[in-house]
Amino acid sequence: MSTHPNSRPRTAPGQGAATGAEERLRRWRLVLGGDAADGTGHVLTGRDAAMDSALAALYGTGDRPRRGNDRSAGLGASAPSVARWLGDIRTYFPSSVVQVMQRDAIDRLGLSALLLEPEMLEAVEADVHLVGTLLSLNKAMPQTTRETARAVVRKVVEDLERRLATRTRAAITGALDRSTRLTRPRHHDIDWNRTIAANLRHYLPEYRTIVPERLIGYGRASRSLKKEVVLCIDQSGSMAASVVYASVFGAVLASMRSLATRLVVFDTAVVDLTDQLDDPVDVLFGTQLGGGTDINRALAYCQSRITRPAETVVVLISDLYEGGIRDEMLKRVAAMKASGVQFVSLLALCDDGAPAYDHEHAAALAELGAPAFACTPDLFPEVMAAAIERRPLPIPEGA
Repeated sequence: MSTHPNSRPRTAPGQGAATGAEERLRRWRLVLGGDAADGTGHVLTGRDAAMDSALAALYGTGDRPRRGNDRSAGLGASAPSVARWLGDIRTYFPSSVVQVMQRDAIDRLGLSALLLEPEMLEAVEADVHLVGTLLSLNKAMPQTTRETARAVVRKVVEDLERRLATRTRAAITGALDRSTRLTRPRHHDIDWNRTIAANLRHYLPEYRTIVPERLIGYGRASRSLKKEVVLCIDQSGSMAASVVYASVFGAVLASMRSLATRLVVFDTAVVDLTDQLDDPVDVLFGTQLGGGTDINRALAYCQSRITRPAETVVVLISDLYEGGIRDEMLKRVAAMKASGVQFVSLLALCDDGAPAYDHEHAAALAELGAPAFACTPDLFPEVMAAAIERRPLPIPEGA
């Protein structure tokens, strides 16, 4: 466990080895989380004792019954004690650790109900996972909490937009420019690879050169729509982080005049949130996390809205656990691809690593030429750029 540097004992001259051993005992004592001895013989004091108390409240012995090998917790169910605890962990641990501990508290102690109180929301460290929890509680949220919850969600969304928007616009604008070719380009717009390939028959061996009779260049994005993007997002409970990221990306894409962006969310029902894309917070509060999954119905809706298949990219974001008609889903994907639609299947859009997903359905999509893989938010702009240009997708190794 990483601990705060200020809590480390100072090293006295000539006592480096002893201090190193003492530090190891101290760290083991914090990790083991037992009583004052716990086999280490080390007693915690001061800041260390306060850190241990914060950890023990969540992971240590308390008034929650033990489940298997789990340590039970002693945080209690009162809002004041939880608020104090939230303040303590923000004092003793870095933000990344605080977010993990908050998620553990929600999962282990069932503290979701406490997030319906404005005071609690103001105390937590906001992140994508907290937003997912708030969205799952949306329907049960009292009016007194709703505005605070929106403020928390907006803070996370604005942070994500600042991090992701510039790179997304740059990657996709470049892809749109390159997808339109000019036959009379200016010098700096010449696509030399395509120009050379198109003029190989004009090679002059004696001069060891090619006479380019036809120049091919990158086009410049015009004000007219060149591409249509359909984001089709599974809003089942396991996809919470993906819904948050996809909503932010949807708003970024919708702000680009060279794209027509549609955003569709689904469980067993289908909801088109395109008219709310100017505000991703409205999009998120328009979702309803949880429930079943009917991918076939969602794709049927998306397919019915496609008017220019050859200029359309459909991005399905789902763990592929289909509750609808599997064969119809696959036939629909095959039909869209046959009509010219560029189809992308993402198992997750988040930083959480390899997701759980239906391997059989993923393999079936791969056979149709639509490999399914998890995608981090940082990679998503490159995936979209590749799809727009109809070049191989940058699938991560091992996906």
